[in-house]
Amino acid sequence: MTQSPPPQDYENLIRLIHDRHDDMSKTHRQIAVFLTQNPNDVAVRSVSAIAQSCGIHASSFVRFAQLLGYDGFKSLQALFQQRLATAAPGFEARVHALKRELKSREDLSEAELLRDMVVSDAASVQSLLDEIDANDLAKAAEILSDAETVFLLGQLRSAPVVELIRYLLTMAGKKCVMLDPSGGLATHIARTIGPKDALLAVSFRFYANEVVSIVEEVAAQERKIVALSDSTLSPLAKSAHVLLAAHEHPGPLSRSVTAPICLAQAIALAVAARVQNTPSVPSIPSVTGSKK
Repeated sequence: MTQSPPPQDYENLIRLIHDRHDDMSKTHRQIAVFLTQNPNDVAVRSVSAIAQSCGIHASSFVRFAQLLGYDGFKSLQALFQQRLATAAPGFEARVHALKRELKSREDLSEAELLRDMVVSDAASVQSLLDEIDANDLAKAAEILSDAETVFLLGQLRSAPVVELIRYLLTMAGKKCVMLDPSGGLATHIARTIGPKDALLAVSFRFYANEVVSIVEEVAAQERKIVALSDSTLSPLAKSAHVLLAAHEHPGPLSRSVTAPICLAQAIALAVAARVQNTPSVPSIPSVTGSKK
């Protein structure tokens, strides 16, 4: 049987990686996650440097490319280079310049740690503009605004993101219920989600087991699910009606929540615009402001 030719553009390559992901080996799944989360690094770095970042031998990247139908990693990498060539270069160039400057210094003062943190988080936030599909963001806002009650789920590193969403949606006039893990009740509360409700689940690598199992159980009940994660290869993806991924960028603090917080705020504003019927000027008052 003749094998189909491999994808010749970045979008179709990512689609193929998603289609094949569940059937890949553990090592190839790790490579898939890195490629989808770090497209700019893949475009400009050698396969040896990329492999070193992942702690995986370079030959595994070659075999990964061949698994998808390419003759080697360079052929696959060319699609990432084409993508980068069509992107706006200004901000990315400044970020890389700052990172090179930071690596060249030996000063580890508090001020330099702050500078390094800002640079890596700025890259993560900027990437949201390139990676979040406008249609997906609109669909997520529509699901949440139409729901009678929005149930919120997030644990560990995701907890502050979910707490912020609860605050913002509540102040925007949307009824919310937190699936609080204390007392072991999160799974039981999830079973009260009705057909007119929606679940907003937040989880990042390494994904909390209870969050993943709750999302799968809610999906089996055919409830609407919006997921916020760090990768389109997240275990939440197969259950969510829409998944929004805030990819991580290397920095001094492993797995910063700055980009997810920014995305959470955008979701809340989009829901507020629909709830208040004010698409151009949505407003989320503070607790103090609401008393005036």
